[in-house]
Amino acid sequence: MKKKVVLVQDNKDILDIMDEVLEEEGFDVTASLTTEPIEKINEIEPDVVIVDDHIKGKKKGSQVIKELKSDPETQDVPAVLTSTSNHLPQQAEDCKADDYIEKPFDIDHMVNVVKKNA
Repeated sequence: MKKKVVLVQDNKDILDIMDEVLEEEGFDVTASLTTEPIEKINEIEPDVVIVDDHIKGKKKGSQVIKELKSDPETQDVPAVLTSTSNHLPQQAEDCKADDYIEKPFDIDHMVNVVKKNA
């Protein structure tokens, strides 16, 4: 059975590239430019969530992950924060993300992080 990934990014080109690469690697990807899939997380039941820190909307990705990690129902879902920020390791730690992917990212590294956490 395919592992499920919820992928939320701020940039359509990056979203499409990550979606395509992860699909090729055998993942079932729910890709979005908004946090909508996060609101349906109990329906989707992903194996890993990847959220960009600069998503369009009211909340930053780090805030979304912090909320997932503080909810007993979703705290065990592995969450990966992505960003171009120089402070990403600290941001990921602060919001309790399981891992992070710095942008611009190396495709192989991104795939390895997802596989390691899914």
